[in-house]
This record gives sequence, C-alpha cells and structure tokens, in this order.
Amino acid sequence: MATGKKAKPTYINAIMGVALVLFLLGLLGWLLINGRALSRAFKEDLEVNVDFHDNIPDEQITKMRSILDKQPFVRSTKIITKEEAVQMENQIEGSNMVEFLGYNPLFSSISLKMNEEYVNKDSLNKIRKFIMQSNVVRDVTWPNVVVDQMNSNFKKIGIILGGISIILFIVVIFLIDNTVRLAMFSNRFIIKTMQMVGATQSFITRPFDVRALINGLTSGVIAVLGLWIVISFAKAQLPVLNLLNDPALITLLVGGMIILGILISTISTHRSVVKYLKMHVDDLY
Repeated sequence: MATGKKAKPTYINAIMGVALVLFLLGLLGWLLINGRALSRAFKEDLEVNVDFHDNIPDEQITKMRSILDKQPFVRSTKIITKEEAVQMENQIEGSNMVEFLGYNPLFSSISLKMNEEYVNKDSLNKIRKFIMQSNVVRDVTWPNVVVDQMNSNFKKIGIILGGISIILFIVVIFLIDNTVRLAMFSNRFIIKTMQMVGATQSFITRPFDVRALINGLTSGVIAVLGLWIVISFAKAQLPVLNLLNDPALITLLVGGMIILGILISTISTHRSVVKYLKMHVDDLY
C-alpha cells in the first residue's frame, strides 16, 4: 500500500511534465499554422492590374472580366473605370490630376486578386503572357519587389520554423520518454514481485499500459486546454488573428497532441515494464 501511495505523486508529476512539453509543441504548431495563414492572406491580398487601351468599350472590358473570372488563377475581379482610377489617385496625391494636366491620363482596368499558389514570379509572368494575348489589353502589372521580398521572407521563416519544429519534436519525444521512465522507476519492485509470484508478462504489462494510456490522454487534454487559453487570450488582444483561423488545421493539431501523448506514454511505459521484467532482482537496487 505504501508503494502505491508513493507512486501516485510520481504519476501526477509525469502527467504534468508530459502536458507541458505537449503544450510547447502545440504552441509552436499554432504559430506555424498562423504563419501559413498569414502567408496566404498576404498573397491573396496582392493586386494584379490589367490595364486597357484608351477608348475601349465597356462591353469588351466586361467580356474580358468574364473570361478572367473563369481562370483557375483568379480569386476575384473588380473593374476600375478611368473616373474611379483618377479619384483614387487624387485621394493618394491630395490634388486634382485632371485639373492640373487638363485631361485624365489613367486607363480603365481590372484589378485581380490571385489564388495563393499563383503569387510567385514565374506564375505571374506566365499569367501576364496569357492576358497580353488580347489586343484590348495595354499592360499587366503588379508590385514585383513586393512579390519577390514576400516570397523570400516567407520561405526563410518557413525554413526556420520548420527546423525548430523538427528539433522540438525530437526533444519532446525524448523528454516524454524520460519522464515516463522515471515515473515507472518507482514501480520496479511491484513489477518484479508480480513476476516472481508467477504472473505472465502480458498480465503484468496490461494494467500499466492502460494506466499509461489514461495518463497520456490526460496530459494531452491538459495541454490542449492550456493551448486554448493562450489562443483565446492572443485573439482577444489581437483580433486580427481571428481572420487567420483555420479550423481544419487546428483540429489536426489538437488531435495530434493528444495522440502523441498517448502513443509516447504507452510505448515508453511498456518498454520500461519489459526492461524491469528482464532485469535481475539485485540490479533493481
């Protein structure tokens, strides 16, 4: 009975220890998900402008818009007339361009919002060639520098976070394994005593495996609750994070945390029990 009482606090420490490392892994996972969503939001907010020659009839512009709406690279389109274009420019410059020049130098255009996977230098150049086949199109433009820097920066961030994730994942497995093995150390005499009185290996390992499964599940749930509190606090402080919400990936992350906790706890426990069963009694001291 005394041994059982001593084991309980160890289980609690093991559960909290596993929950902590799962929480850290989940937090990094959430940052990766937000980084991915942020990258998508920036890319899909980029505007590609299709400028038309002067005096092109509205019907042809509308027809071109209809063609572009059917393309796989287009997320949305918006027609900007000459008048709307000059009003937007006047607001930016703080002056009246038409009064200053005596005419409107701008062109009617279609503003395109692109699907994320097409916002890169090669794809945009191919899209430009495709659109420029129309004789009503004067030019196709986008902020080249922004696209290059954005893709370069997101790629670097992705590599850094990916590297950290791999390292942390390995560290998490190592820490959970050692935490569980340390918890099982206090039960080594119970395990050996059961073996000495004739219990089979499966009979001895089964209750410990079940206990490990419950402990792993408990650790995973605690870690998920901790992550939910942090995410809720972060979203309350930064409402923009709500726009980056990806329920499918968050669900996958939560499920992964719980499954990882259960798997590593169960496997580590089973290995520890088998190890003590194979040890000589004198080696337990």
